[in-house]
Order: sequence, then structure tokens, then C-alpha cells
Amino acid sequence: MRKQFPAIGALSALLVVATSSPAAAQDLFDRVEHHYADSDGTSIHYVTLGDGPLVVMIHGFPDFWYTWRDQMAALTAAGYRVAAMDTRGYNLSDQPERVEDYEMPLLVGDVAAVIADQGVERAIVVGHDWGGMIAWYVAMLRPDVVERLIVLNLPHPKGLSRELANNPEQEQNSAYARNFQAEGSHESLGAAGLAFWVRDEAARAHYVEAFERSSLYGMMAYYKANYPRPPYQEIPDADVIRIGAPVLQIHGLDDQYLLPGALNDTWKWLDADYSLVTLPGVSHFVQQEASQAVTEAILAWLER
Repeated sequence: MRKQFPAIGALSALLVVATSSPAAAQDLFDRVEHHYADSDGTSIHYVTLGDGPLVVMIHGFPDFWYTWRDQMAALTAAGYRVAAMDTRGYNLSDQPERVEDYEMPLLVGDVAAVIADQGVERAIVVGHDWGGMIAWYVAMLRPDVVERLIVLNLPHPKGLSRELANNPEQEQNSAYARNFQAEGSHESLGAAGLAFWVRDEAARAHYVEAFERSSLYGMMAYYKANYPRPPYQEIPDADVIRIGAPVLQIHGLDDQYLLPGALNDTWKWLDADYSLVTLPGVSHFVQQEASQAVTEAILAWLER
């Protein structure tokens, strides 16, 4: 079943406080518990907060676990336990030195390792950007560990490949990825520059510290190991691995890098309930730019 609904009105005063207070977010940074999961010899750092059904949250580029601070506060207040990861190469997780160490099956294994480290078999999996791509593939390659799937601003791989192959605007707007795939691309990056998009000054300081601990080479390895290369080709229908978990997809329509045309027909590749929330006027980092709308949509979908 395909459903689309707009951002929902405020769920409660508690939600408004949880998603709008810089002091609450700052306090959350100091209240989380730190863990390390062993993923076939690679140490994956993650933080937890709350008690209840497990929600695993996966960040993208350039980011780290703290991107989910508003959603973590609201989800834990609603009775969930959140595990927010640092993906390999970032912040306090291990930083492998080879491109092949960032291939998608290994990234999927990292998420499964976090779920297992929490002592449960399945979790609600949430991802944004590269975390969204990882989340799609966790649902495809390890359906046994996924209860529900939530993806923010990362189209289904089939839809993205179709647009890269057939939409000149998407190909043009993916020039940044081709630049990242170039040899030595990490040499032009710096921690402060990568944190340019974080609007809150206190949060930006945490970002700069996290990026100073991160592997700039590893960040670029995601693109070298996994992003399609020209000449772009659409994933054949026969190669699409269907997803059996219910899916919520949230997309800021002003994303300049991942155009909304790639959302079309997503329901064709899914076997369970599919809900789509589109947010006009919101760009790529939707979980922060439209924090309250995203959080309300997630909670409403989980609790219906």
C-alpha cells in the first residue's frame, strides 16, 4: 500500500520542547551511553539513550551520531531506545585505510553488529544520506534484522540509478560525487569546512571536533567504493532485491544533490506498506533543517 501524507501538527508540548531547545540537545550530548560493537574486527562506536524497542540511526556525509539529537530526544521520550552510530571512518569508529574496506556489504554488517551488540534480533532502522543508502541495503541484504525502515533524503538505489542514467539534471548535480571519486579528493577537505552546514554554533563545535578525529580519506572512500560511475546505467529490474519491511521515506524537495524525480515508482520495489512525506522548501539535511516536522512524521508513523 502506498501512502503520502504531509507533516503532522504538533504531537505534544514535550515533543516541541525536545525538538526545539538547544539546551536540551546540549544536555543530550552528555547523557548518552557510549558503546563499541565488533563488526568482524572493525570497532563501530555508537551511543544509546532511552529504553524500549530499538531504533538504530545511521548518519551520512559529512556527519556523525549527533545529527540525530532532536529525534533521539523525542523518540526516547516516546518510549524507544535509540542507538545512533558513527559509521566507519567517522569520529570514534575505526578508520580502515583501504577503499575496499568501505564497500556496502561491510557497511551493512556494521549495522547488524550494532543491533546484535544491543542483544536484540531486529530493530527499526533509520538512515540519512549515506546512512539512508546503507539502510536500504540492510533491508535488502539483512531483512532478518529490520523491523521497519525509515530513509531520509536518499532515494531507493533503483530510482537513483534510473535518474543518473536518464536525467541530465541529476547527472549534472552529481558532479560532486565524481569529484569525490577522484584520487586525492580527501586532501582538499578540512574539519571546519565540512561543518559549514551546521547552523547551531554549539553543535558546530562538536562537529569540528568529531571531524578532526575522522578519516577524510574514509569519507571519500564511501563514494569510491559504492557510488555509481559514468557511464551511468539503471539497475535492471531483475537485479532489484525487494524489501519486505514497512518503509517510511522523508524527502526535502529542495535537495540539490538528490532530486525528487528519483522518488517516483519507489512503491514498485517494496512488498509492504510504503509512506512518503515530502517537505517543500527543505533541502538535504532534513533531520536538522525541518527537525520538528521530521520527528513528528516518524513518531506518527511508528505509533499508528
